[in-house]
Amino acid sequence: MKKRGYVSSVRSAAAAENRDRVIEAAAKLLREDASIARFSLDTVAKAAGVTRLTVYNQFGSRRGLLEAVFDGIARQGGLHEIADAMAMPDPLMALDRVVEIFCSFWARDAAIGRLHEAMATDPEFAEALLERNERRRKLVRMLTERVAAKTAARRAREGAVDMIFALTSYPMFAMLNRGRPTNEVCHLVQTACRAAVEPLSR
Repeated sequence: MKKRGYVSSVRSAAAAENRDRVIEAAAKLLREDASIARFSLDTVAKAAGVTRLTVYNQFGSRRGLLEAVFDGIARQGGLHEIADAMAMPDPLMALDRVVEIFCSFWARDAAIGRLHEAMATDPEFAEALLERNERRRKLVRMLTERVAAKTAARRAREGAVDMIFALTSYPMFAMLNRGRPTNEVCHLVQTACRAAVEPLSR
């Protein structure tokens, strides 16, 4: 029994190592390859030095692999700091911090751009990415509600949520980041987000 448990743990460790290697290879391909259309289980398996079946068994599909890569980048990119930002007592300072976290995240890894490009060629992955974006909308709504006075109209609140949601998106960051350093983009977005919520506090 002990021997079987040892063999099982060795296999689990090997599987985890293979999974990490595949995710790392996939992220590297997304950073370096000019076309998301060439991203496939076959190309990733070759880059990782494993079989296509190994990749399939670990992730099930191209979408599953893309999601795993995005999750890995999110873990490394500081999104876990959002919880601390949301706990800040001043909602405007919390909003500034959330904007800073997302700007830093969007700028951190070139693979993020490729993952957003994949939305055009992989409808299932697009759906998964949209679901993740809706989590950001929920954060924005929570912060907006903290800023808004009780007299603020519901339509005005929703307008502010939509505006900040758009301002903190990757496409907006990518557009503003052309020719500007990340800290300047962050300041622009922070200023625009504050302007969006300022009327709600009256």
